[in-house]
Parts: sequence; C-alpha cells; structure tokens
Amino acid sequence: MPVYIQRGKIPHRRHTVFKSPQGNHYYEEHISRLGFSDIYSNVYHVHMPTRVAKVGKFRPITLEALEGEHRHRHLKSFELKPDGDWVTGRRPMMFNNDLILGTSSPVRGTADYFYKNATSDEVHFVHKGKGVLESMFGRLPFDEGDYVVVPRGVIYKMTFESDNNRVFFVESFGPVDWPKKYRNQYGQLLEDAPYCERDIRQPEFVEATDKVGEFPMHIRLRGGIQEYLWGHHPFDLVGYDGFYYPWILNIKDYMSKVGRVHLPPPTHLTFTGPGYVLCSFCPRPFDFEEGAVPIPYAHSNVDSDEVIYYVDGSFMSRKGIDVGSITLHPYGIPHGPQPGLLEASLGAKETGELAVMVDTFNPLKVTKVVTGIDDANYPYSWQY
Repeated sequence: MPVYIQRGKIPHRRHTVFKSPQGNHYYEEHISRLGFSDIYSNVYHVHMPTRVAKVGKFRPITLEALEGEHRHRHLKSFELKPDGDWVTGRRPMMFNNDLILGTSSPVRGTADYFYKNATSDEVHFVHKGKGVLESMFGRLPFDEGDYVVVPRGVIYKMTFESDNNRVFFVESFGPVDWPKKYRNQYGQLLEDAPYCERDIRQPEFVEATDKVGEFPMHIRLRGGIQEYLWGHHPFDLVGYDGFYYPWILNIKDYMSKVGRVHLPPPTHLTFTGPGYVLCSFCPRPFDFEEGAVPIPYAHSNVDSDEVIYYVDGSFMSRKGIDVGSITLHPYGIPHGPQPGLLEASLGAKETGELAVMVDTFNPLKVTKVVTGIDDANYPYSWQY
C-alpha cells in the first residue's frame, strides 16, 4: 500500500492524447490489481507496451517436495555457495498455495535479460550485499537490511555491486500490504504504527530509454518461465503516477514496541499477504514488569507454520543458531526456549537480535533444496 507519487511527464487528464515535443504519440498503460478495483498506476511509454519481437521457449519449473518426517527443522542457509543472479540463484526451500520462501546468494553483477514475475509480489530481504534495482519506474539503490518489495508485473533487474550477497526472499501469490491496523480510513499510516511514510523509499525517476531492437525478457508464470524478445527497451517511461511501483523499507527503521511482560510475535507485524504475515524482530529493551520472563514462552502452532530467518545479534531463545540460520516450526508440535535458556535470560535488560519471521496459515512443504543443510538433530535440542 505505497503512497501516491508522480514522476516525469504525464498529461493533464487520463486517457487523452499525449505527444512528445516532436509530435510523436506517447502510449498509456494502466497497471492495476483486482482488475480495475484496487491500487494502480498509469504509465506513459515512448513505444507501444504491447510490442513483441519474438516469442521464445517456455522453461518449466517444478518445486519438488521433500517427503519425510513432520518435524522442527534448522536449515543452515550460509552453507549454500553463491551462484547465479537474482533470479537463477534463488533456492526455494518451502512453499504452499500462498507463497514460496527461500534464499539466494547472487554473484556480483547482473544478467543480460529483464524479468517480470507475473504470478507473485516479491520481497527480497537483503541480509548481506548492496546494489541497485532498476525498473520501468526508475532506480532503487538497496543495501543491507532492506526489504525490497516488487509488486507483481513490474519489469525489473537487480545488479549486485558487492561480493558475498545473501538474500531471504518471499514470493507472495497475493499482494504484499501494510497491515490494515496500522492505517486510518484514508490509508495513511497511524501515529502509533511502527514505521511511517517517511521510511518508505521510492524509485528515483530515470529518463526514458528510447531504443528498438530485441531485448530478452523472462516472464515468471506458475509453471515456469516464458522467454520473449521485447521489441523495444522496456524502461521507456516518460512519466507515471499512482500507487503501484517497487519500494523499500529498511528493517532498522522498524520501531519495535515494548510491554510490561513479553509481547507475542504479532506485535512485530511488518507486512501482510493472503495466507501469511511477515514480522521483524529488532533490538529493543526487554519487558519491565517485576519478574517478567524476557524470552518467548513455549507455544503451539495450532493454525500456522513458523519460519524465522536469523540476521544478527545473540539469539537468546535458541541454542546452536547462527547468522543465516532458518528454523521451521510446523503446526502440531509445540516449541519454545531450549532447556536452561529461560533461567539464563532472567535479569536481561535488552536484546540485540535481528530476525525476520514468516507465519503461514496453511502448511508448508519443504523442498529437496534443503537436503544437506538440514540439521537432523534440531528436534532433539529440547532434551535435558
């Protein structure tokens, strides 16, 4: 739910003739959600956006579920070596009918093609690395701690300007949104929301690239990737306005809340999507009630699966967890602090941990990608 912005040149009224100083037509495109019933942007192209030079091959993609035990898992994602770009380097680790979760470790640079995800909104949490996202809407430099949100249908590419890049990603089959409880009736973020519009970074407008030829385009569909050759450079917008564009929120701009006793994970809610929520666990003072236990209490996931990606700091409620670890605590099995950690936490005044949590409301399947990085002893870490 970004805010309205206007960039570049646009006509005074929508759906009217709009020409260049040389008298050439600009071509309007309406990009919207839920048909014509939700947020949208009107964008203006130098070339007709429907122009295609060649339809290429279709490359099927199948997510293979790992059949096996229903158990807690600890995945050591940093044991996966850097490989590929921001698309080909993705390692999907979990999925259901609402989303796909995984990590990537792209090598420096970018690919020679443009990319459009036609099935999912994307959230790229940049754990390590920096670079720039270039899209039809402009440039978005990104750095460590950024949630880079790319709505479905945006044409873009990511260039990494660093080595040792690590990204935790969510591909959401529904819109990534700001929680409704953080917004007033007009859509503005409330005064007590954990972030505000000032924290949202928007694309820097770039003048249109006016080139014709054959430009490789990869479009992600549910079953794979359809390759095309676009008939013109896709970054040919002379202007646009609306609510629909990629944007960034940095996790360190998230303002955590503190209570007298331990507050449950929904307190740290950051984004929502159909079938899941995403939360940010950030450094904060601990609870101030006398005798309050500062670490999470044991709980059972009756209606959800819990995934946590560990970013930085000391994870005082977990043993054996390191930076880049991912835990999956599936429905039906209680989980909580391991033995001795409750006692060790008493008297602590603050936490410096940084982590991203995704709770799904439908069960997750684990893919074969996790084979080799899955700590088989993790389910026994609660033994005395």
